[in-house]
Amino acid sequence: MGENWHPLLKGGRRETKYRHGFSSSELETLSSICETFLPSLPFNPKDADESKIAIQSFFQSSASQHPIPDEVAELMIKRGFLEAVILVRLLVKILSTRIGSLLICGVLCFGEKWPYVNKFSHISIQNREKVIQKWFKNRYLTPIRLPFVFLKFLCAFTFFSLVGENAKNPTWEAIQYNLDNEENPPRTAEERPLEKGIVETIHETESTFVNSVEKKGLKVIEDPVENQYKIKCDVVIVGSGCGGGVAAAVLAKSGQKVVVIEKGNYFTKSDYSSLEGPSMNELYESGALLSTLDGKLMILAGSAVGGGSAVNWSACIKTPTAVIQEWSKNHKISLFGSPEYLSAMDIVSKRLGVTDRCVKEGFQNQILRKGCENLGLVADHVPRNSSEGHYCGSCNYGCRTGDKKGTDTTWLVDAVNAGAVIISGCKAEKFVLQMNEHGRSRGKKCLGVIAKSINEDNIKKKLFIEAKVTISACGSLLTPPLMVSSGLTNPNIGRNLHLHPVLMAWGYFPESESDFKGKIYEGGIITSVHKVQNDDSNVRAIIETPILGPGSFAALCPWESGLEFKKRMLKYPRTAHVFSMVRDRGSGEVRTEGRVNYKLDAIDKENMKAGLRQALRILIAAGAVEVGTQLSNGQKFKCKGAREKEVEEFLDSVTAAEGPKSLVQNWTTYCSAHQMGSCRMGTNKKDGAVDENGQSWEAEGLFVCDASVLPGAVGVNPMITIQSTAYCLSKKIAEIVKNGKLSD
Repeated sequence: MGENWHPLLKGGRRETKYRHGFSSSELETLSSICETFLPSLPFNPKDADESKIAIQSFFQSSASQHPIPDEVAELMIKRGFLEAVILVRLLVKILSTRIGSLLICGVLCFGEKWPYVNKFSHISIQNREKVIQKWFKNRYLTPIRLPFVFLKFLCAFTFFSLVGENAKNPTWEAIQYNLDNEENPPRTAEERPLEKGIVETIHETESTFVNSVEKKGLKVIEDPVENQYKIKCDVVIVGSGCGGGVAAAVLAKSGQKVVVIEKGNYFTKSDYSSLEGPSMNELYESGALLSTLDGKLMILAGSAVGGGSAVNWSACIKTPTAVIQEWSKNHKISLFGSPEYLSAMDIVSKRLGVTDRCVKEGFQNQILRKGCENLGLVADHVPRNSSEGHYCGSCNYGCRTGDKKGTDTTWLVDAVNAGAVIISGCKAEKFVLQMNEHGRSRGKKCLGVIAKSINEDNIKKKLFIEAKVTISACGSLLTPPLMVSSGLTNPNIGRNLHLHPVLMAWGYFPESESDFKGKIYEGGIITSVHKVQNDDSNVRAIIETPILGPGSFAALCPWESGLEFKKRMLKYPRTAHVFSMVRDRGSGEVRTEGRVNYKLDAIDKENMKAGLRQALRILIAAGAVEVGTQLSNGQKFKCKGAREKEVEEFLDSVTAAEGPKSLVQNWTTYCSAHQMGSCRMGTNKKDGAVDENGQSWEAEGLFVCDASVLPGAVGVNPMITIQSTAYCLSKKIAEIVKNGKLSD
């Protein structure tokens, strides 16, 4: 199994030593915390439909077993914020001592024998559970609650996603998670469509890199003084996703010599494994463990050749008319009121092979559609960049059939066929800026970008890619930090960040009491959408379905006790999730890489609440026996036989709660898979970071061509909006370069 999978996506035996730096006593404490979250429990056949060896093994397994604690510690050090790492290390150190355990645990650490006060790892598991339950609910000392919350997230994710050399996890049989065991199709010569134009630094060394680049038609000059390689081209693009991929194609086909640098690696359909742990680690920003600084919102963003388009959920919804009108009239961005933009949406949809319907819907989308029908609501079909028969539930780990059309199989192919070169595993560090000529409208001029190989052990020299035009297309999370680190100071850079926040509702549909066939991880991820509207027909929220592998499901699932948590996981395959997503008016800020601040405003919270309540109504109407939210107290409601009044009372208790850092007893976790607006376009430098052509107000020759230029939130899945905007901007850039008028 997995013979063709890329080594980075296989998982299995660790090739390197652990570097987390935990002492043996600290690791003992961490193991005891992990064990508390997922303890070994006596198996009671009543806890499952029938007595099975797999379920018995699952109940008897514990997160204290090797290598879970080591993996949790490693993941925390690698992915956690400095503040989070400090808090966890401090908590673990404190709990590794008797005095510290007394401070945190109180009387629950008392024992019957000398010295009567036990450190945390020596307390009974029942008392350890009570300690964590207490801190999960403590609204005042959140610096103690937060590390417990962080560890629960990491522990649950690792326990259910870590795989051995057989590409399996010991829990999967019990929770009925079946990886698509079909072997990837045999490799063909056509399968690597970017081959003739890509240089993969992961496979290069100092001695081979220059030769590989020159074979692609680029001249490389070694500069020993600066310890760098200098590469000249017409256009350099940082990023290969929905913005960068489109820009590369348009500009390469206009006759420009284009170089695309992408910090992620290049994968094709035969490389993908659909393994949650390795795939999330390799294909997503920060291994899919990026959150806002307050821990309230988890952020998913792609990080591979193709960017988010390589791992997104295929939804291809055109920019809503109301949004186009708002951006063109209120923000005075003429692009969005133009025939060119409307035409671009059609051109983009055609290039992506967008289809309007699907032949067969998966488990969750069946439920969303049926619930809407039973309530007399409308569930629209969601267009996708795949065939109508595409039934893949793991496109978020890369599409193994190659049916889904990301930029890596469309626009970038066009770019390479027109002579573009892609350098993968190459991270931009800063734009090269110099003072502009006197009398020019922009004070600085961009000469290109300094970048480095992610594979620093093999390629130590940096790259200076010199170009007439430099385009930042590394997304709303990375374009602003790159501009700030380059010395740009426009106050709009990094601000106005919109995230399309999401809250999830769940409903349990046991096979014995439901006509719905399948499991939550089967079928197209998003094929249905319901719009929650107010009395004026304005959309307050949209309701769609997510994809949650076992690790993600467990990480987001509320933890009440070890037993309750394991029972919940046994229901995994038939626990349908639908989410409420709002077009956020509130916004955030990202000026340093990986550090995102964000806040919903009051209207966002009201709209989110309306959407979440509607999502629960839909699940109930579809026949769920139990529904709930991801509130920390395990908020849920048994629907079977419930009266209408009881349903309404439950729905009235549902709110858009605060995050774990807030001074509240019950908290929740939001999610985001869309990031927009952090370098928005404006008609002047006061209103935007770039002008209507996407060019920086401060630096001539520096353009932005990704979701960060959007004036605000789109309100629907933004792939078509981003690509259409990028298409229009890159057409403008091509015209500007042709005419030699980079600055007015």
